[in-house]
Amino acid sequence: MAVLIPSYEPTDRLAGVVRGLRALDPCAHVLVVDDGSGPAYAAQFDAARAAGAEVVHLSRNRGKGAALKTGLYRLLATRPGEDVVTADSDGQHTPADILAVAAATARQESLVLGCRGFTGNVPPASRFGNTVSRWLFRLAAGFTVSDTQTGLRGIPAGLVGWASGIPGERFEYEQNMLLRCSGAGVTVREVPIETVYFDDNSGTHFRPIADSVRVLLPVLAFAGSSLASFAVDTAVFAVLYGLTGWIAGSIVGARLLSAGVNFVLNGAVVFRPQGGRLRRQVTGYALLALGLLGASIAGTTLLAGLGLPALAAKIITETWLFFISYQVQRRLIFAGSPRPAAAPAPAPKELLGVD
Repeated sequence: MAVLIPSYEPTDRLAGVVRGLRALDPCAHVLVVDDGSGPAYAAQFDAARAAGAEVVHLSRNRGKGAALKTGLYRLLATRPGEDVVTADSDGQHTPADILAVAAATARQESLVLGCRGFTGNVPPASRFGNTVSRWLFRLAAGFTVSDTQTGLRGIPAGLVGWASGIPGERFEYEQNMLLRCSGAGVTVREVPIETVYFDDNSGTHFRPIADSVRVLLPVLAFAGSSLASFAVDTAVFAVLYGLTGWIAGSIVGARLLSAGVNFVLNGAVVFRPQGGRLRRQVTGYALLALGLLGASIAGTTLLAGLGLPALAAKIITETWLFFISYQVQRRLIFAGSPRPAAAPAPAPKELLGVD
């Protein structure tokens, strides 16, 4: 078992985490990745090394996701076949909780999350951020995770290669990992851990506004793509219906154009599947579009028959179909390879700038 700790401008709590882990499990290999903290923090990393950790240094600050992937690539090369537990360097994850997640990770193929209960004296910003993130994640992913921002994660050996190839350089990397679980056939387990904060969480480098936007970019990108396609669909429907007065024909014409726009945007910008085949994606999307088309005609016609204006009936129907479409595209059409890769592609050069 290896423990991977990304660290940027750490306090002396970093060495304390390493000492605690080594005291509880002398066989644990602890890898600390310095995310370009600079010479001013050399003493903290020297102390972590003296406590028993292996320390590598990125030549410049690249972000938490890049530091995690650098560590995963290194562990794949130097300790293949071992489970990896990722933990934060600020002391919020106790050694006992880290080892509890490690124990839950052994001999299985589930991603294990160490989840905080957010009870007691929790900084308001942290409580609010987790609540919003949890709600939006459930909407986007279709399943619930109680602590979407947790950095304490157990990655079984068979999933380390998959995890190293997930896009994202900063805090959004961890959210991307969760969003890709269903499409990759990865189940998620939760292990309760202690909620620990020091000095009102002043040691964190998570920027509530900027990094929340980064974390939610996959969700926002799909919403933007769907909104653009929805605007095209609604505008074309309004024109065709105004010219013909025929609901079904107007829906078909509008959907043909908007579906093409949506497919291109989702494949190239939103999901960017790994290993997916274009023919399978086109076929799957066409079948989905036909199903959604039938549902749109039926729902719009039904609501219009109940007395709603045709345009209002279509908007209500399409709102429900939006959520169905997202889940089908993310889980099936643009999911990429159905099984996690056993080994990653070669590490990007920018992630190999270590001392």
